[in-house]
Amino acid sequence: MSVAKVAEKARLPGLSGRRLVSYWNMDIRSSQELVWENKVGKGFNTTNVPLEFCLLQRALAEAFDAWRQGRGDLAEELADAAIYLLGLAEMTGVQLQAEIEAKLAKNAARVYQRLPHDTVAKTSNESAG
Repeated sequence: MSVAKVAEKARLPGLSGRRLVSYWNMDIRSSQELVWENKVGKGFNTTNVPLEFCLLQRALAEAFDAWRQGRGDLAEELADAAIYLLGLAEMTGVQLQAEIEAKLAKNAARVYQRLPHDTVAKTSNESAG
């Protein structure tokens, strides 16, 4: 099946060649751009930040319910939450891939201590973040 036919079948018009390949194997930045393109193209919210936070919270609650109830749609609900997060990042001008990479590096350098009730806390003298 041709790349164009795959894009058409997946309802992804305009994606072809390299762009479609990156769609199936994409990084966070590319995902953020694709989510934004979809929001704009379908007329979804692109300006109301408080609404987008509420939609993200709803998506997370739906994922939690799917997990708690043992439903088979947990992965799809988590994907929905990720899509809302990526859209919110684009809406607010946050380059989420760079921020996640920086935060992972910061967390890797931290020292943690296990506390009662299976929680952990930073033990380094670093400021919160």
